[in-house]
Amino acid sequence: MPEAIGASSLLQLIWLASPALPVGGFSYSEGLEAAVEMAGVDNENAAGAWLSDQLQLSLARGDLAVVAQAIAAWRADDRYRIGRLNAWILQTRESAEFLLQTVQMGHSFVEWLKLHHADAAEIFRDQPASYPVAFAFAAQRCNASVRDGCLAFAFGWAENMVGAAVKAVPLGQSAGQRMLGRLSGEIPHAVERAMALTDDDRQAFAPMLAVLSARHETQYSRLFRS
Repeated sequence: MPEAIGASSLLQLIWLASPALPVGGFSYSEGLEAAVEMAGVDNENAAGAWLSDQLQLSLARGDLAVVAQAIAAWRADDRYRIGRLNAWILQTRESAEFLLQTVQMGHSFVEWLKLHHADAAEIFRDQPASYPVAFAFAAQRCNASVRDGCLAFAFGWAENMVGAAVKAVPLGQSAGQRMLGRLSGEIPHAVERAMALTDDDRQAFAPMLAVLSARHETQYSRLFRS
């Protein structure tokens, strides 16, 4: 049975995953806004199913797997491994908007980290930091286990995406909470899958998501940056 996380570490993880953290996550819908207009994601059930699929088919097989591997690499101070994981994120983003999102959020996260970890500027000097790799750095600094770090990352993603759905569909707050409850029930299994992936198993292939993200770039009226 995994060791229980300490109160201080738990609170730091909640802080890292909070949508209130000034990294800009609230300004992205990750293709959801385009899905509302072009793919019939226009009610609670459809939006809930869309986000569930995105969690299982995209996040768990890509970013979450990188977070898991990066926490371990940061803990081992394996900078070469960190560089490879970061490069994989940057090279596998399937649209300009998705690349913008991870670079912008990674940069903002590093700027915030500098207030708490003086060496963050030096560590992230050589290439733009992707958001998952920057998050993993912060998670291991608060002594989180790989599993707990991934759970926090996934819940932060879910809370941001449900917030985007509430605005874009639009939906009421109760519908949003039901969707968040559904995702929360699915996150532990997604994290277990992500932690089990090797480099050869990890992937970032979500063609419908990529098409909708590209279409979002020219969407006539939009609220979000992606």
